[in-house]
Amino acid sequence: MKITVLGCGALGQLWLTALYKQHHQLQGWLRVPQTSCTADVTETDGTHINLTFTANNRDFLAHSDLLLVTLKAWQVSDAVRHLVAELPENSPILLLHNGMGTLEELKGVRQPLLVGVTTQAAKREGNKVIHVASGLTHIGPGNEAGQRHSGLAVALQHALPDVAWHDNISAIAWKKLAVNCAINPLTALHDCNNGALRARPGEVELICNEVALVMAREGHHTSREGLLDYVWQVIGATAGNASSMLQDVRARRHTEIDYITGYLLKRARAHGLEAPHNSRLFEQIKRKENDYERISTGLPGAW
Repeated sequence: MKITVLGCGALGQLWLTALYKQHHQLQGWLRVPQTSCTADVTETDGTHINLTFTANNRDFLAHSDLLLVTLKAWQVSDAVRHLVAELPENSPILLLHNGMGTLEELKGVRQPLLVGVTTQAAKREGNKVIHVASGLTHIGPGNEAGQRHSGLAVALQHALPDVAWHDNISAIAWKKLAVNCAINPLTALHDCNNGALRARPGEVELICNEVALVMAREGHHTSREGLLDYVWQVIGATAGNASSMLQDVRARRHTEIDYITGYLLKRARAHGLEAPHNSRLFEQIKRKENDYERISTGLPGAW
């Protein structure tokens, strides 16, 4: 396949190297136009790969079989809308990011939309990417046209296992949102790795209770106890990890809070529910963001 990877951060570079080993034709796409991009990845077994790919080639984009989007959630809509006019109408767009809400923002897009939820863990160390831990990537349709692309899971499985197709990806996306609501803002506020949340069981439980209520109204019936158990399992399995939001706050970058806790609060309001603990966390992260963005050079420019 010809694949354009939109966003060449840690996850983007991970997929570029994995797909390259399966002999796919690849290019990266960067906000600041360049003719090439690099993928410098150390894999989980210590293998080091340093590759250079074509970047921002519009002819390549016009013949791409897949647009793989590995941007932060708040970057997705503008970036995708910037490219869809040149992407074939039958080429799927796979969204791989934390949080929810971008599907609503991309409703008018004619291409097949796919949603991805992944537990592949990668981090940046300077210009290098470390593949911290292998995981599972769930993908499924984000619109009606996306339902015809279940075969994509097979190609991605060969590149970076494990990959699974789900006809209803929404339930899995909500479980991942619950995990993100519990882990991301708390670790960012307390400047701690995931495992340190074991010392804050009350806060984690309050978050999960509110998420479970919203999930029930969304049609994803889960008990508070079951959801809390799942979140604790993830915290235990990722105890040594620094959440993406913690990494963003430490680097004084814009976070995905609007698409994580912010999305939860939006859906809670739609159902007439209150989520006071999540609301407090949302406001605390927004204040932290505003404090350092006020004295920074500002957010990255438009795509």
